[in-house]
Amino acid sequence: MKKQHRFSIWYAIIGMWAVLLLHNLIASTLAVKNIPYSDFVKAVKEGKVSEIAISENEIQGRMLISKDGAESNTLFRTVRVDPEISQLMDENDVKYSGRRETHFWGTLFSWLIPVGIFFGIWVLMMRRFRQQAGFMTVGKSKAKIYVDDDVSVRFDDAAGVDEAKQELEEIINFLKEPQRYTRLGGQIPRGTLLVGPPGTGKTLLAKAVAGESGVPFFSLSGSEFVEMFVGLGAARVRDLFKQAKEKAPCIIFIDELDALGKARGVGMAGGHDEREQTLNQLLVELDGFDANVGVILMAATNRPEILDPALMRPGRFDRQVLVDRPDKTGRVDILRIYLEKIETGTDIDPEKIAAMTAGMVGADLANLVNEAALLAVRRDRACVGMAEVEEAVERVVAGLEKKNRLINPAEKEIVAYHELGHALVAMALPGTDPVRKISIIPRGIAALGYTMQVPTEDRFLMRKTELNNRIATLLGGRAAEALIFNDISTGAQDDLSRATGIARSMVKEYGMSERMGQVYFAHNQQPNFLGGMGDAGGQYSDETAKTIDEEVRRIVDEQYDVAFHILTANRALLVETVGRLLADEVIEGDALTRLAGAVTPAAIPEDRPGPEATQAEKAA
Repeated sequence: MKKQHRFSIWYAIIGMWAVLLLHNLIASTLAVKNIPYSDFVKAVKEGKVSEIAISENEIQGRMLISKDGAESNTLFRTVRVDPEISQLMDENDVKYSGRRETHFWGTLFSWLIPVGIFFGIWVLMMRRFRQQAGFMTVGKSKAKIYVDDDVSVRFDDAAGVDEAKQELEEIINFLKEPQRYTRLGGQIPRGTLLVGPPGTGKTLLAKAVAGESGVPFFSLSGSEFVEMFVGLGAARVRDLFKQAKEKAPCIIFIDELDALGKARGVGMAGGHDEREQTLNQLLVELDGFDANVGVILMAATNRPEILDPALMRPGRFDRQVLVDRPDKTGRVDILRIYLEKIETGTDIDPEKIAAMTAGMVGADLANLVNEAALLAVRRDRACVGMAEVEEAVERVVAGLEKKNRLINPAEKEIVAYHELGHALVAMALPGTDPVRKISIIPRGIAALGYTMQVPTEDRFLMRKTELNNRIATLLGGRAAEALIFNDISTGAQDDLSRATGIARSMVKEYGMSERMGQVYFAHNQQPNFLGGMGDAGGQYSDETAKTIDEEVRRIVDEQYDVAFHILTANRALLVETVGRLLADEVIEGDALTRLAGAVTPAAIPEDRPGPEATQAEKAA
């Protein structure tokens, strides 16, 4: 994109000084010297006057004037005194005429050019004010227009979204060969909505479509339509589509469509605010323009559930393209793009990095590579190595390391037992993510230590056993504190929150409770008339709610017992390893491998009583 130069008041000041200097230079060059008439007569007699122009009351001409020992041919002016001056001129052989000499170019330079320069400065300032002042841009679209030379993004720059690119290639083919799609009477979809989590590359894909097709690209955000003055948003929508039709074929891209297309009726009852008028105008424009003229509307949002149903119906946004989180192969492709932009060492392995970054989107991976490069610079390295990348992963996941935070020895020992409790339970249970690092160095805002588990592959389904094991791993820290100190601390707050959330989802959403059966109890979040998100379905009685709470507690208690049994069986290993962790503050690599090999899985009874038996025992 071409660089936009901003106007500054200093430009005007410098221009004014330049005009003054130019004026002074011209005035000094074309200066006329006023002399007495007697000096003029004397100069004529001495032969220093070369020519004159005589008017009724004034004489102008050129004469030699001595200054600093040198003579120069200078313009002069004097008041005419002798009416019979012609005789004197003839006697001394001086050329004369009856016209007054005028200096046209001198007048032009001294007056017209300064006026022109000041006029140009005024036009430039008014253009700048017109761009900034809202009252001077009423009804004008704020869309940034990119032509073919400005859009340098191509599909090769967007990795990890192969399925989305295949969907969008049809739009490119239509813009290049519209007759191929219209010869049978078909129409290209009028609107394409890119849907996906933040940072997955929706805006990048839209620019890639414009870059591949080589057509003008109108880009703006949904919030740029809405203003405090009523009617401006609708006027800008009309102006946008008018400009697009003039430059067809082209692409209109509206980022963050949810700022403009939120469902109507959500808010104050009876309200019809500026945003709704703007949305209504957008719906009218979508119905009014012919898709075959070559205007393609694209939009992006990460909240499709709150968009107005009228916006999503066929004939408006006909097609929805999912831009999802990349899988491992996609992350490898994204990492290769970003790693090519920095100096990397020979030990960099994109496959290994992709395995460590499950769930990350393209923006996360770009930030990860940038953090690794900054770490390498901070350490005065010639290139980025795998050590810097692994440290960057920890910074992104767990937060900034804070070695200067002072923790008293008693609390540090509690943190060490807590983190080892997580690690030993994870190592003892099957199907859990491998433990990669145990640290008691504070990170982030409140983390006094952490246990890093890195999945070996992308997972899309979780079995009931795996969810139970994940809850047990989360409760391993609390169980270790209770086992060693016969007391508990506040350090398990986040663990309890996550474990309870998993257990509640198992009961209410996944149907993994025998007492509740195969019933879905979660609330369907839908916008209601008075604003906010209301319950539309998923209603149940107070007795059912009580049963759900009992089942959630049963699952959490059972998995806490599992974690406690595992740590009881490995108590000696737990106590032995704590000393090493307190001394080194970190356990990783070969030491972690040896620790995993020494863990003894606890013999947990398979015939654990079910929920009905548990309730009967409590009643008895």
